[in-house]
Amino acid sequence: MEPESRPRLVTKAMLKHDKVRDADLLLLPERVVELNASGSAILRLCDGDRTVREIVEVLEEQFGATGLTDDVLAFLRDARDQGWVVVA
Repeated sequence: MEPESRPRLVTKAMLKHDKVRDADLLLLPERVVELNASGSAILRLCDGDRTVREIVEVLEEQFGATGLTDDVLAFLRDARDQGWVVVA
């Protein structure tokens, strides 16, 4: 995963907000992952069109932060290793 990569959720994955738990969930076959706010924000932007660099720009604006590239890349590499995202 590099700054110019275009990640997207795997076809079998779906993001959903659970109103009962008030939590964002990543639904996969036979598996449910409860996401924290930052993980959810990152994965919601993984549409296969945006580059990692563009995702970081949106997140930095959304959260009023800077220097998120390394954290976002680390999360996306882990998400890829877990089978949640692929590079489009």
